[in-house]
Amino acid sequence: MIRNVAIISLSSGILGEPFIRFEVEIGLQRLKNYGLNVTFTPNALKGLDYIKAHPEKRAKDLLQALTDPQTDMILCAIGGDDTYRLLPYLFDNNELENAACGKVFLGFSDTTINHFMLHKAGMRSFYGQAFLPDICELSSEMHPYTRRYFEELIQTGTVSEIKPSDVWYEERKDFSPDQTGKPLKSHPDSGFELLQGACVFSGKILGGCIDSIYDMFDGDRYEDMPKLCEKYELFPKKEDWRGKILLLESSEEKPSPEKYAAALEYLKRAGVFDAVSGVLAGKPMDNVYAEEYKRLLKEVIDDPLLPVVFNLNVGHAMPRCIIPFGVEAEVDADKQVIRFAK
Repeated sequence: MIRNVAIISLSSGILGEPFIRFEVEIGLQRLKNYGLNVTFTPNALKGLDYIKAHPEKRAKDLLQALTDPQTDMILCAIGGDDTYRLLPYLFDNNELENAACGKVFLGFSDTTINHFMLHKAGMRSFYGQAFLPDICELSSEMHPYTRRYFEELIQTGTVSEIKPSDVWYEERKDFSPDQTGKPLKSHPDSGFELLQGACVFSGKILGGCIDSIYDMFDGDRYEDMPKLCEKYELFPKKEDWRGKILLLESSEEKPSPEKYAAALEYLKRAGVFDAVSGVLAGKPMDNVYAEEYKRLLKEVIDDPLLPVVFNLNVGHAMPRCIIPFGVEAEVDADKQVIRFAK
């Protein structure tokens, strides 16, 4: 059971800005209602400018949280776009490998890069939710589907299985205080969709936000990011993907079909699709480009025998489940369930 939670800012420092304090208080109260002891890592609340300017402090916070015996769970505040800058401070002297442990680490979006860091260091992690987007949701309560998986994680330290949500929610456009208590517009959801291949397949899941993965190969956003990722061998080699399941979900930027295709092409050239046992793809935010993404997954992969399941409720589209990385999983698209080994 999780008792002590440390909230950390590994990408954006928005958590420390005064205009968002009312959201933070909502989330803190919800965590305390679970009986959790909540702390912030030393630099988590120092704001956008400080966090942007000090990747070494972000890295120090992560290492401290991993080695702190009082911390059971490291909960990422939110994503962002430059957590790759932590690489030298975590790997130059094997700092992350020496700190890696069995603690729960939860985050998504740009935190994809941190998940790859932890994978490289030999540590399991959990993908799909974060403090500000989920625990601090402005509706009168957390989305029930989201809450179900968060509660299972803090009560048991893991997630046993995931099933589809009955509904999906439109993106919230206004985050002002007067939106507190206002629900999001919901729509019926259609469950996991098998695009091709066998309906049952298995393997350990790894992946995350396709936008962040794209940036590992392409320097349009940050020129030095692909160079740093290559220097520290952050993206797994083809053999490391052997038998794994690739998870892909798209960001709030709603990448164009052209960018989505380019990201898939990078993965194809890296040999990922030749190695994995299957692909899981998340529902796009607001369902934008869903049909285009489905078509591109089949066209770019160009292997009808490789299982591809679309429309998972994970990542940026709400509500969100939690997916364990580094744990053997069995996907059954026919029975609409993904089960995880204990």
